[in-house]
Amino acid sequence: MLKREIGQAFAPGHITGFFEICDDSKNPMLVGSRGAGVCIDKGVKTSVQLMPKNIQKQIKIQINTNPMRVESPKIRLRRIKTQFADCSTRVSQEVVNMLIEPIQRSIRARQINLLIDHEVEIPIGCGLGASGAGALSLALALNHLFGLGSSLEMGQVAHRAEIKCKTGLGTVSAQFTGGFELRKEPGAPGFGVVKKLKISEDYRVVCLVVKKMPTPKLLVDKQLKKRINENGARALNLFLKEPTVEGFMKVSRDFAESVGLISPNIRKILAVTDKNGIVCSQAMFGETIFAIVHQSLAPKLSEIFHRIAPNPHWIINAGISREGASVLEWRRQ
Repeated sequence: MLKREIGQAFAPGHITGFFEICDDSKNPMLVGSRGAGVCIDKGVKTSVQLMPKNIQKQIKIQINTNPMRVESPKIRLRRIKTQFADCSTRVSQEVVNMLIEPIQRSIRARQINLLIDHEVEIPIGCGLGASGAGALSLALALNHLFGLGSSLEMGQVAHRAEIKCKTGLGTVSAQFTGGFELRKEPGAPGFGVVKKLKISEDYRVVCLVVKKMPTPKLLVDKQLKKRINENGARALNLFLKEPTVEGFMKVSRDFAESVGLISPNIRKILAVTDKNGIVCSQAMFGETIFAIVHQSLAPKLSEIFHRIAPNPHWIINAGISREGASVLEWRRQ
């Protein structure tokens, strides 16, 4: 049964400063990461609408109004072009695949004609959690429209989809929770342990995005995983001694240096921000520099990024999303 005309939800972007990969379990609900990061108030808003039955059976996914038609009920992987990057819609497809049968039962019909619209405010594949935000906002929007279960269950669906697609580990649990967070134990929402940390309303997150990194390839690199886990465990122990914004930025930078993913371009920019007394680090995973700074410093850091960044680039000055993912009430215009 339909609950409303359109289901809508928002999930924030997320930046991981340091982490430890925890993927030994065969249960995807227990796979994830330990580490820390911050959710930003820019992310992905997803709208879902059931289309008339008299059109051809399809599921149509749009990212920033660029359409893509895929078959129902099982969706084939294709690729589309967005204004940010050449990106895969595989995670969204996986979420729909996991929920297609409950949707069919909800409306008592096998033919599903869905329009899914992702409004993406953040670059994709650049360490800002766009895949997790897309998956989580889609699951919540589908639930908003069809009444499929609890928000927690939808968070678990999004987590499973991201784990399967290898686009992230602990991102969904962090985005489900919101704020400046510490992931104490790995796993999906309801399985992992995520703690919100105190942070003043006066802080902003400023990012310089240079280019994307291939998260799925990086997550299966055995040598990189070894370096991440050795340094991630140490970083977590250090951060627990000083669980503040300043402690987080310092530990995140040390982690990024130790893991060895800093490119020459990023190194040059970090040298300038260091000279200006602003501790920045690299988002995991992306060729993206970020810092959590007092709002009085945000314009200065943005100006530095504008002045020294290579082209093309993308600068984000965002607030902190303190409440995490949520459904949105749609109103007819």
